[in-house]
Amino acid sequence: MSTREHTFHIAVDGERLAATLVMPDTTIPGVLFVHGWGGSQQQYLARAKEIAALGCIGLTFDLRGHASSDSHEDAVSREDSLRDVLAAYDELASNPNVDPQAIAVVGSSYGGYMGAILTTLRPVKWLALRVPALYPDEEWDLPKKQLHRDGELEAYRRKPLRAGDNRALKACAEFAGDILIVESEHDELIPHATITNFVNASKHARSLTYRVIEGADHGLSHYTHQRAYTSILVNWLTEMVFGARQGSTAAEGSARAEAVLQEAPEHPA
Repeated sequence: MSTREHTFHIAVDGERLAATLVMPDTTIPGVLFVHGWGGSQQQYLARAKEIAALGCIGLTFDLRGHASSDSHEDAVSREDSLRDVLAAYDELASNPNVDPQAIAVVGSSYGGYMGAILTTLRPVKWLALRVPALYPDEEWDLPKKQLHRDGELEAYRRKPLRAGDNRALKACAEFAGDILIVESEHDELIPHATITNFVNASKHARSLTYRVIEGADHGLSHYTHQRAYTSILVNWLTEMVFGARQGSTAAEGSARAEAVLQEAPEHPA
């Protein structure tokens, strides 16, 4: 087996000891998890541990305005969130054990929206979107919470849109990797029209997998729905990662739709 070396110093008693770390010359896939608006990395920690069992390195993080910084939530813009996602991606990709050409992005709701846009700015091999949100491109630097006004956003999400009409949809149309889109059957925030827009925009991907979690709401408030999503995600990533390791690829442009019977609740888009 070929190896690679990393030279560094060990600090002890005021001295710096020259050292060399010898590792197998292999890198493994990385998975970036992006939580939804009002959520936190806690929602993805259990899933990240399951993904680690596949031989991947997972990174979860809290977007600014969330968890310990939630007092700043009202001031956070989409530009702020995108910068957070880019910083998290760069941290993951810089890990010496991660293959920078084999990175998956997994996002829910607002995190799915941000994850889609990320693919236009960084290399992403696999993209998993659960109930991805949509926002008009205008007022990008406005605090995100101000976009939810006068029912305009709800009406926007119910419109049929072309890929060129929206930054996130355009990103999906240009994405050349594999995409998973997961819908909740009884989603009270993300209408079926939004999911349809994402599915239609993604038809030129290398492969497109579409799943519906039967009976689920937006936040997966029922444990059985949480487990269903975890199962869908882990099974899909298993297929993608092991397929890549074996040098195989998923069928070009395949689209599969299935209703899945019935995993902590997630939050508004």
